[in-house]
Amino acid sequence: MILRILLILTVLTFASRVEAEEPGLPEAFRSQSVSVDGATIFVRTAGTGNPVVLLHGYVETGDMWGPLARELAATHTVIVPDLRGLGRSSRPVSGYDKKTQARDIRAVVTALGFDKAAIVGHDLGGIIAYSYAAQYPDKVTSLVFMEAPIPGVGPWAEVAAMPALWHWYFGGPDAERLVAGRERIYFDHFWRFAADPSKISEATRDHFARQYAEPGAMRAGFAQFAAFPQDAKDDVELSRVRLRLPVLAVGGDKAFGHYTARFMRAVADDVHEIVLPDTGHWLMEERPDVVVPMIVDFLRTDEAG
Repeated sequence: MILRILLILTVLTFASRVEAEEPGLPEAFRSQSVSVDGATIFVRTAGTGNPVVLLHGYVETGDMWGPLARELAATHTVIVPDLRGLGRSSRPVSGYDKKTQARDIRAVVTALGFDKAAIVGHDLGGIIAYSYAAQYPDKVTSLVFMEAPIPGVGPWAEVAAMPALWHWYFGGPDAERLVAGRERIYFDHFWRFAADPSKISEATRDHFARQYAEPGAMRAGFAQFAAFPQDAKDDVELSRVRLRLPVLAVGGDKAFGHYTARFMRAVADDVHEIVLPDTGHWLMEERPDVVVPMIVDFLRTDEAG
């Protein structure tokens, strides 16, 4: 009986610790800043082997990639930047179109001494990942495109008209004043895109809200969406040359779902689609037990030829 009680207390303590744990990368990751055209990009790296770049989305920073980064670092060089204006990267006035940000990432990759890399992107990071692959098709070995649209192509008009995505059109000085000091409240709207929002811990919500409460961070975040009209024009032009590299398109059935692969099939030929059941937009937070091995296996299979 005493042993059972001790076992139960141990499990509860572990569960409490997991719940309270903030997002982040393993301590082995090294930090540096890379100067690019018009900005300074904060980047963390670890591991050895073929490079993999992990690009985060809105509401989050590179800290979102902890479980995947830890697994990949055993066999790859893992490169985790914070996007222009977000996290610990600088917050310039301009340059938030995804074509420019893809060039930011290219500058980071080459500054670290690499040429070719696999690219993994979620949300805004997925849009940038596509732009990177389209601009540098011979420099990308494979692409993982997670829960993201591609402005201007495929089902863009249909998706852009969805009422749930009103935040794409919200921004500017008045919006900044409205959310100042209320970043956590505003971001709770985004966490509701999870199939089960209770799976997004309080520690996770607070962690990212604090990062976006830093001076200029919300302005930069709104600028990411304000650039969508320019992104649409750029992506229409980029899509004139189709991607030939292998692409894994992953959606959650309670969020973008099949739209993720529909966007990719509008621009690429070799698309592998996975839609996760009972899953929303936040793939890494909701289903890390499935998503991490899925990406690792896809990259390993591609590298094996």
